[in-house]
Amino acid sequence: SHGICCIYCHHSHHDFKSSNNDGGGDDNKYNIFRDSLLRYCGYANEVGESFRYQYPRLVGPSYVLAFGYCLADSVSAGYQVMMSSEKGSDADVNNKDVRSKEKRAAIAMFDTLLWQSLASVAIPGGVINTIVRASRFAISRTVGLPLVVSKWAPTAAGLGSIPMIIHPIDECVDFALDNTTRKMLGI
Repeated sequence: SHGICCIYCHHSHHDFKSSNNDGGGDDNKYNIFRDSLLRYCGYANEVGESFRYQYPRLVGPSYVLAFGYCLADSVSAGYQVMMSSEKGSDADVNNKDVRSKEKRAAIAMFDTLLWQSLASVAIPGGVINTIVRASRFAISRTVGLPLVVSKWAPTAAGLGSIPMIIHPIDECVDFALDNTTRKMLGI
């Protein structure tokens, strides 16, 4: 399964270039925020949440890094719309959108920032925090565990859950935005 393609920024919101199979023309265009190791900056807060009890000072900076990634991707999406619009007419050939390139760029930025903020930062951060907290609670009620297990098992549970939660959250956010803001914005 692959992410919903934003018609303004012409790329899937969460999939790497190699996994896009929908045949869209611009989907294979290199995007540094999605096609490089920079993509993992969007998951920085999940790592921070996993290490919350061992290194609490890491949590705040991990969110700054993750939100910085979201903002940079959003600006990049708007920039891509502005640059692609300059090459052709103000109307998008695929969807007959007659909005100005500035409006289309603003919409692309808003859609990308909203998607990234929900799917990469807010929801996964809350889920990981809950997993780590529940693991700590369960371990605190377990007698006879070695100290190293008591200390690091919740962190391992948080880190280990990251790959399992990413795609379901991405798909839920796609569904939610497709049925709310994207409908309201006509994208």
